[in-house]
Amino acid sequence: MPLPTEGPWLDDAAGRLIRPYAVSGGRTRPTTALDLLTLVMSTGSGPQAHLGPEHSHAMDLCQGPTSVAEVAAHLRLPVTVTKVLLSDLVDCGAITARPPHSFDHPTDRFLLEAVLDGLRRQL
Repeated sequence: MPLPTEGPWLDDAAGRLIRPYAVSGGRTRPTTALDLLTLVMSTGSGPQAHLGPEHSHAMDLCQGPTSVAEVAAHLRLPVTVTKVLLSDLVDCGAITARPPHSFDHPTDRFLLEAVLDGLRRQL
């Protein structure tokens, strides 16, 4: 369910009229350890409990593997709030979370060359 684009929750001049932390019920700590690069993906089963519209929108964004940072950007919410929403969805089995791949040798020449090639393609 997309976020409403008009009505009582949004105002053209002010933006979102509800505080971001009200979306998470004031909670600031997720129950699941999530990194900005953690990939989240829908399991195909819906949550048993009723969750808010932001939860539904987050689930829609997680049809394929999506990073926590990307979900936060699309929801236009702080990352901390997004992590709380996503951890709610993990807890109820609606999405799965996979930690980012860690590299044993972050100064590995192959890794550094791949990053350099990617940066060159962006310029």
